[in-house]
Amino acid sequence: MTVTVKDIQKARENIQGKVKYSPMEYSKTLSEITGAEVWIKFENFQFTAAFKERGALNKLLSLNDDEKHRGVIAMSAGNHAQGVAYHAALLGIPATIVMPEGTPFTKIEHTRRHGARVIIHGRNLVEASNFAHKTCDEEGLVFVHPYDDELIIAGQGTLGFEMLETVPELETLVIPVGGGGLISGIAIAAKHLKPEIEIIGVEPAMYPSMNAALRQLKDVKCEGQTIAEGIAVKEVGEITKEICREFVREVVQVGESELEQAVNLFCNVEKTIAEGAGAAGLAALLSYPEKFKGKKVGLVLSGGNIDPRLLASVLTRSLVREKRIVRMRVIGDDRPGLLGVVSNIIGSSGGNIIEVAHNRLALDVPAKGAEFDIMVESRDAQHTQEIIEALTEAGYPPRANS
Repeated sequence: MTVTVKDIQKARENIQGKVKYSPMEYSKTLSEITGAEVWIKFENFQFTAAFKERGALNKLLSLNDDEKHRGVIAMSAGNHAQGVAYHAALLGIPATIVMPEGTPFTKIEHTRRHGARVIIHGRNLVEASNFAHKTCDEEGLVFVHPYDDELIIAGQGTLGFEMLETVPELETLVIPVGGGGLISGIAIAAKHLKPEIEIIGVEPAMYPSMNAALRQLKDVKCEGQTIAEGIAVKEVGEITKEICREFVREVVQVGESELEQAVNLFCNVEKTIAEGAGAAGLAALLSYPEKFKGKKVGLVLSGGNIDPRLLASVLTRSLVREKRIVRMRVIGDDRPGLLGVVSNIIGSSGGNIIEVAHNRLALDVPAKGAEFDIMVESRDAQHTQEIIEALTEAGYPPRANS
């Protein structure tokens, strides 16, 4: 191995007191929901709201005076960018960050706020990386890779020590996988402390890059819009691939629905914010309950930098899935007071009308008829059904259009 336990121990000494020893807590509710005994490492409590500070700081502290003077450059979709920018500023090192188009605005703004020069270039991480390397050569900068670097991996590995120090009885660690830096470091540390522990990686289904690399699969498609953009990587690291080959039991894939559900559960159950990538571990427990049932499982909530608009959309979509928000279509006579009658039935049933669209020109509605699309908020799916039944009994049977 190019990264050893001693490297991680040294990284821990280097960054001690400069990054937070984040809390690790047992979640009674998530344990009941998933069937596993769930412990969460809250890395969204770091100053930049992500674990990336650990590796970034360890790398920056290794630079000599000449390298510090020349400055550093990094390519990142967000969290690595903020970790590098924040700690470079504290150390007085000029930092340039290349971010691909489509990076969430909140991550771009936070990176700029830390004093870094931010360049938006490329449609994806590959194009952004190529441009960053070109700029690095042209300007004589030091490249700080987001995952395929021994010092970066060692820094992330400090999490493995902390997790097992806090909860030594853990049986399985479920870790988000993008390029592989986080899971590689954690796996080396955890396997050193507890050789029998299982290490399982989680990727978005649209980007099964580590699974493909470990199984030597060719022409695997890695593309699409995922809310886990922080781990939407087309090519994993060479160093991380070999570490994962030795220490990681398997890498599973999770869909967008499970990622959204995991973000929603962190918000509503744990009252904390998780970005899509940060919620991937919980998404795996939701996707494969039999795999983790009854096991003592450690999750890393790796980051909380989600765009507020996206978070609002995810939370609203969860209400639709739970039928706590439903759009009903009601067709009736086009006569004065009809909307008032329908509204009164919904209100008397305890429903809350959010929005109404009144359509008289739909060709599938009689010329003397009217069509209403009414968005209704209810307590739960059963309450929604009660509202539908009340409308039906009154002669206005709705069609659900969620």
